[in-house]
Amino acid sequence: MQGRGIVKPPTGIAFDADFGDNIDSVLTLALLEAMSSKNETRVLSTSITKANLRAAQAAEAISTFMKGPPAAGGFGGGVGVNPEMIGLATNGRMKEDTPVLDAIALKKGPDGKPAYPWKISRITDTAEGSVTIRNILLAQNDLNAIVLVDGPATNAVELLGLYGAKPQVVAKVKYLVLAAGAYPAGDAEAGIRSDIASAKKLFAEWPTPIIAVGTEVGAAIPYPGSSIEKDFAWATPSHPIVDAYRAFKPMPYDAVTPGMAAALYAVHPDDGYFKLSEPGTITVGDDGRTKFTPGANGKHRYLIADPSQKEKITKLYTDLISAKPVARANPFGRGGRGASGAGRGAFGASGAGGRGVIAGGRGASGAAAGVAATPPAAQE
Repeated sequence: MQGRGIVKPPTGIAFDADFGDNIDSVLTLALLEAMSSKNETRVLSTSITKANLRAAQAAEAISTFMKGPPAAGGFGGGVGVNPEMIGLATNGRMKEDTPVLDAIALKKGPDGKPAYPWKISRITDTAEGSVTIRNILLAQNDLNAIVLVDGPATNAVELLGLYGAKPQVVAKVKYLVLAAGAYPAGDAEAGIRSDIASAKKLFAEWPTPIIAVGTEVGAAIPYPGSSIEKDFAWATPSHPIVDAYRAFKPMPYDAVTPGMAAALYAVHPDDGYFKLSEPGTITVGDDGRTKFTPGANGKHRYLIADPSQKEKITKLYTDLISAKPVARANPFGRGGRGASGAGRGAFGASGAGGRGVIAGGRGASGAAAGVAATPPAAQE
């Protein structure tokens, strides 16, 4: 429902990624937070397909850092303020840490405290990835959310299997943007290969339009390593993006970033940064290769890099990510990232395996057994 004097907020992004396995997911989260700081979008949640606690800590640390210090009056800002809800996979043994994650979550400042603060210290401080997405979508205005997946389709497919979730996806989500694969056809890409079964199921069963962003787009418009060397001079003594970028592999290098392209398109689909393919259907082979078949009734399209936009997009990437975070008031109220409750969490629910809502008052009003609480009226 609308018409209660509530201004419809910018489109919200539920971001899902294999966070920390590559530098793309780190840069993409930073870009989303930077665009959020300009009220161009809202980062609703970050869910992680990598079953690793340090991945959640690093994601929270970047989110907190990019929000800047708390604004006057205590609303908005990042340091000392709970970030949006963090979802984390727990499918089996926790995966190994990576240099990217260590560079963010383990770095200490001169005082011996974490250089980039985070509050998540145990699995129960997170929520199941699919439940995180489902619950945060429930709080959104109709067709005012986008699911952005940078990597495996695991959490997105698990979302579809939750009771009552598919109708909510149809009601709340404009489209899904998936940074995985190669188009119109190409070599098997890491995000698809890591969970081929889920990728097949996602393209076959996801109920809204899908915009796929292949590795060829990320390679055509990479994030320049030169920006790391020159654009972050203000950050004293350090910056999490700089530390993560240098930890990923030896400098200098330009990072292939399909996730960043996906994020930019998701927030600014009508600004002409990219071209779109004709409609069709994407399928995934047993070897993980993606194939696009044109068809007027297809719900799938793929993004095409426009060489004439490369310089403009690169400048946008570097300007946004390297800008010094500043305190800002939250224009959407105390629960202003599309979620109820104090802070920036979602109204949560316990997920599969008995995990509960984010602990420590992360904006959660608990509901049992994976059933979300009633959405707040302001978001109806």
